[in-house]
Amino acid sequence: MSTHTSTGSAEAVVPFDEAMSRYEPVIGLEVHVELGTATKMFCGCATGFGADPNTQTCPVCLGLPGALPVVNATAVESAIRIGLALNCSIAEWCRFARKNYFYPDMPKNFQTSQYDEPIAFDGYLDVEVPENESGGEAFTYRVEIERAHMEEDTGKSTHVGGATGRIHGASHSLVDYNRAGIPLIEIVTRPLRGAGDRAPEVAKAYVAVLRDLLRALDVSDVKMEQGSLRCDANVSLMLPGADVLGTRTETKNVNSLRSVERAVRYEMTRHAAVLDAGDAIFQETRHWHEDTGITTSGRPKSDADDYRYFPEPDLVPVAPTRDHVERLRATLPENPAERRRRLQGDWGYSDLEMRDVVNAGAVEVIEETVAAGASPAAARKWWMGELARRAKGEGPDSTVLDLGVTPAHIAELDGLVTDGRLNDSMARQVLDGVLAGEGTPVQVADARGLELVQDDGALQAAVDEVIAANPDVVERIRGGKVQAVGALIGQVMKAMRGQADAGKARQLILDTLGVQG
Repeated sequence: MSTHTSTGSAEAVVPFDEAMSRYEPVIGLEVHVELGTATKMFCGCATGFGADPNTQTCPVCLGLPGALPVVNATAVESAIRIGLALNCSIAEWCRFARKNYFYPDMPKNFQTSQYDEPIAFDGYLDVEVPENESGGEAFTYRVEIERAHMEEDTGKSTHVGGATGRIHGASHSLVDYNRAGIPLIEIVTRPLRGAGDRAPEVAKAYVAVLRDLLRALDVSDVKMEQGSLRCDANVSLMLPGADVLGTRTETKNVNSLRSVERAVRYEMTRHAAVLDAGDAIFQETRHWHEDTGITTSGRPKSDADDYRYFPEPDLVPVAPTRDHVERLRATLPENPAERRRRLQGDWGYSDLEMRDVVNAGAVEVIEETVAAGASPAAARKWWMGELARRAKGEGPDSTVLDLGVTPAHIAELDGLVTDGRLNDSMARQVLDGVLAGEGTPVQVADARGLELVQDDGALQAAVDEVIAANPDVVERIRGGKVQAVGALIGQVMKAMRGQADAGKARQLILDTLGVQG
């Protein structure tokens, strides 16, 4: 058993494998998704991220007396589409409720949410969990969805003056209500059992698949780093074969896929240490610390009765017709996982190649590049090779999507190589020009005078000169060390100022020497 020191008291943990030898984990995930609507859930205020504090507010989202809410119809349609994509039933009639509790970033002192009548319920999402480094095989886990309901987001508190950025130890707090009232969909799973020591990986994979699905639906930008998608991870442990679930803790607002897995794993080891000591788990919310990889105590976790839910009297019920629901069903995109399998088959990528493309977030740009005329192999080579390298040089958070190069650019550049106008070295120079804003690949190549020399006589003259100047290398090649031809090719390319086809130069050298390649 070991301990960690946090901003709270030191807490014991046990090795993960030991914990899993004695307990069965049960997890539950609550994912909050900010919808990408132009206006808030119950008023006409803008929802853009990054505006000056408290500039996107009005009497409705500030909860001023006499202000009356109106439901955002687009948000309701987005909620229905999300529910359908999660294989949920859609309520024929549902209503909003007031969830009562005080917190400074909630100006009304209640949150308009849904309680016992959610818009979507009883669904599932099949999640493919990849093999892990410890030899665990890939498998599919069905995550059962209990509900997906509509609500509004709260504001954002900033605690100033303390060492941790949390309210404890702060000298004062600032509240920005721009986010208050932004439409949220909360997607709640049923308790997830049976994953054993793979439970943290199931949690990560589920949030990843859900994020992909929401992005495909185009209902949210799902930027976890900006809070557009946040995960609350519930964890409990029980003895194998027991009928009663253990007491759970809820780690709030985990905002990266990696952190979802780490937070679940940590809480499992912490719970095991508490139970091993003969103590009881305290039902509470927990804060996740990315820097130290631990959770610390938040506040006691309330049960539903503590929120004193009652129907929202200022809003009419939501009652979508079956025809409307079916029209929305017809707008659903192809399932992202099925789409990836189809594209992998079309492109001829190996499992490893496709996994790397998915992890890089490059599926869409490669698809668009292929549609613009490039071969799948060339599209992958450029996006996952040269462009990925350049993106990495821009900073740890930069991706190929941030470079300003379009799929049409890459398809045009590849066409110049395929047609024999450029070699790879010249193509990289052209790419430099495109990145510098000099125009399209053709415009850059024309402006820089980049084009392979097509005069075979000039190339042969260069080959003859290089052969004459390197008798020792020629002797090695004729003696059977054909790989030594690379040294001559480099000198020919230098003599031609890089404007020659290296493959053609190689063949000319071998033909001149009378050597079979």
